[in-house]
Parts: sequence; structure tokens; C-alpha cells
Amino acid sequence: MVALLGALTTTACGQNPEQRQAAADARAASFTPPSVTSRIDFGTMMDRRFRTLDRDGNDIISSDEMPRQNSRLRELDRNGDGQVTASEFSEGMLGFFDRMDLNRDGTVTSEERETYRSRPVSTPTPVNSAPRLP
Repeated sequence: MVALLGALTTTACGQNPEQRQAAADARAASFTPPSVTSRIDFGTMMDRRFRTLDRDGNDIISSDEMPRQNSRLRELDRNGDGQVTASEFSEGMLGFFDRMDLNRDGTVTSEERETYRSRPVSTPTPVNSAPRLP
């Protein structure tokens, strides 16, 4: 009788203990913890990114230093001279951060980042603001 009740319970749940454990293991293996990035940390990361792109160290990302010819970084070139200065890059990237910071608390969570990325793009990005980067 106890064995029959156990079998009915297991059948009713649709999974045996091994299947439940395998499903739990799969969920644990694909778990990505939420992230929180402060504006200061983001600015520091973007400064390092700029320094990596500015191979000659002159505080300007020139055409030949762009990651690719159709780089979205060109949108940061506010004065249209074909180059992105350190200040254009910094201001543009911090503008991008501020647009992702949906609740305006100075941090961007993984949820805010996903919400921002899933928004439809309704208007073109102004030249003096950062592009919507992947």
C-alpha cells in the first residue's frame, strides 16, 4: 500500500527524484546572477576601453583605430571631424549609461539593461549622444 501511494505520488508529479534532480542541476548550471554596475564603475570600464582603442595614446580614436569601418563609435563624433576624442567618448558612453539607468538611481541592473535592449528604437540617436550598443 505504501509503495503504491509512493508510485502514485511520483507519477502525479510527473518526475521521479532523478528527473527532478537533473532539472534542478540544469537550472543551476544556466543560472546567471543579476549584475549591478555603478556609473563610476561603468565610466572606469569605458575609460579602459577607450585606452585600448587609442593605440597611439594621443587621446583620439582616429579612423584607423576604429574597431571596424562601420563602427557605431563614429556616432560619438559630435563635431564631425572623423575622430572620437576622449571627452566625446566619455560623455557619449555616460549618456548611454544614463539612458539604461531607467530608475535614475546611479546604477544599472541586469534587468534594466535587458529592458533597455528590448525597447523598440523609435527615433534616431542624436549625433551628440551615445549609440545603443549591444
